[in-house]
Amino acid sequence: MSDDPRAAAEPSIRSLSVVDDGVDTVPPAEVAARLQDLLIDHPDVQAFLQELAEFTARTLGVDGDTYCGVTLQRSSNEQLTVGSSDDKARAMDEVQYDHDDGPCLHALRVHDEVFIADVRSEDRWPDFMEHIARAGVGAMFCLPLDLEGSARAALNLYAEDASVFGEPYRRAARAFSVQASQALKLAVRVAQHAATAEDLHSVLQTRTEIDLAVGIIMGQDGCSQKEAFDKLRRASNSRNVKVRVLAAGMVAGLNGSVPRAHFDPS
Repeated sequence: MSDDPRAAAEPSIRSLSVVDDGVDTVPPAEVAARLQDLLIDHPDVQAFLQELAEFTARTLGVDGDTYCGVTLQRSSNEQLTVGSSDDKARAMDEVQYDHDDGPCLHALRVHDEVFIADVRSEDRWPDFMEHIARAGVGAMFCLPLDLEGSARAALNLYAEDASVFGEPYRRAARAFSVQASQALKLAVRVAQHAATAEDLHSVLQTRTEIDLAVGIIMGQDGCSQKEAFDKLRRASNSRNVKVRVLAAGMVAGLNGSVPRAHFDPS
C-alpha cells in the first residue's frame, strides 16, 4: 500500500483483490466511470438499482462474502424500490421491509449510517438480528446516500465474517457511497424527467382528442365551439363515460384510428 500521507487522508475504494499487505484499490475516477456506464446502460431506475447492488458487492466485496442491497424511496408516500446483489441479500432485506423496520430503513429514514460489528451481540432489531445470524451473517454496515428533494436511499452491506467491516473498509465504503450517490441522483432525475414527459404527452393527447371531437360536433350540428363542448360534456354525463374516452371514441369512429397529438413524433 502507498506510504503517501495523502492516501491515508483520502481512503481509496476497495476492489475484489486481497493482497498480503492490504487490499488493492480502485481509483474513485474509475469507479465514477463504471457507475456512469451503468447509468447509460440501465436508464430505468429499477434496473439501475439492481446493477448498482451487484456492482457494489463486487467492488466492496472481500473473498466473496459481502452482499449488498440498495433501497430507494423517491417520495414519502411511494413504495420502496429495491436492488439486491443476490438472492441472499434480497431475502435478508425483505425481512426488514416486511416489518417496516431495520438497520437499512433506519439509515434511509434518519440519514445516518448504522454499523453493527457483531449481529449476535446487537440489541437493536432483535428479531431481524436473529434471522440474519441464522443465515450466516456476522456484521452489517448501512450507509445513507445523498439524493435530492424528498428522495431517500441507502446501501445495505452484509458480511459473513464480522472482522470484514473494520475501519479501513468503512472508510472505503463511505468513499464509494459518495460516487454511488451521484450516479443514483442522476438516475432519479432521468426517471423524473421521463415521468414528466409522459404526463405531458398524456395531457396533450387528451386535449387533441377533445378538440377534434368538438370540431366534429361543430361541423355536424352547425354550432359554436362552446355549444359543441357542452354537448360533449352532457353526453359524457348521461353515458357515465369520461369526456376524453367519449371524444377518442368519436374520432376513432370517424377515421378508424386513434388521433395523435400534433407534437407526437411517432
